[in-house]
Amino acid sequence: MSRIDGRAPDQLRPVTFSRGWLDHAEGSVLVEFGRTRVLCAASVTQGVPRWRKGSGLGWVTAEYAMLPRSTNTRSDRESVKGRIGGRTHEISRLVGRSLRASIDYKALGENTIVLDCDVLQADGGTRTAAITGAYVALADAVAYLRGQGALAGEPLVSSVAAVSVGIVDGEAMLDLCYEEDVRAETDMNVVMTGDGAFVEVQGTAEAGTFDRAMLDRLLDLASAGCADLTAAQKEALSS
Repeated sequence: MSRIDGRAPDQLRPVTFSRGWLDHAEGSVLVEFGRTRVLCAASVTQGVPRWRKGSGLGWVTAEYAMLPRSTNTRSDRESVKGRIGGRTHEISRLVGRSLRASIDYKALGENTIVLDCDVLQADGGTRTAAITGAYVALADAVAYLRGQGALAGEPLVSSVAAVSVGIVDGEAMLDLCYEEDVRAETDMNVVMTGDGAFVEVQGTAEAGTFDRAMLDRLLDLASAGCADLTAAQKEALSS
C-alpha cells in the first residue's frame, strides 16, 4: 500500500536530532520526525522538590506545550486562557514518566532535571517525538552534571524512545503523519527502553475493534521502530 508520503508501512519518517540548539540550557535538541518538529530543553537545578529533600534521590520531570501556530490554524496560548488543557497535562505526565524509566534516582543525587518540550510544528506524533528528543537532551544534561562532579553515580540506566503505530485502511503502519492519524481506525503510542522493554502502551480503537493478531503486529512494528530510533539517538549523542 502506498502511503501519503511514499513510505513503506514499516518505515519511519526521516528523523534528525540537532543538539545544542539553545545556548543556555544544559541540554537541548531540535528533534524532527518528518515535518513534526519539537524543541526539547533540559534544565538542571541543584536540590529536589520539598517532598524529596533528604532522601538522597534526584528527580526528573517534564512539561509539554504546542506553539500557537504549530498547526494549520492558530490556537491561543494556554497561559492566556488561564488554564492548562487536559491534553497538555496528559502528555506532560507521559513524557515525564517515560524519561524517569531511564534514570537511577540515587545515582542522580539530589539534583532536578526539567525537560521542556515545545512543539514548533505538528504533523502527527508530537508526543512520541517529544519523548525521543527529550531523552537526548536529558543525556546531555546528565553529561553536564558529570562534568561538574555533581553526580553520585551513573544515572542513565537505559535510553528511551517512542513511536506511533496505527491501522489505516486496514493496514498496520508505523509513525503516522497527521493525515494518516486522523483517518486511523486504531491509533497507538508505544514507549520503549533501548534494551527492548515496554514503558507505556497507549492504544485506542477509533473505528471498530482490532484483534490480538493485529495488536501483535502493531507492537512488532513499534518495537522495530523504537530500535531504529534508539540507534539514531546513539549516533546523535556520539557526534
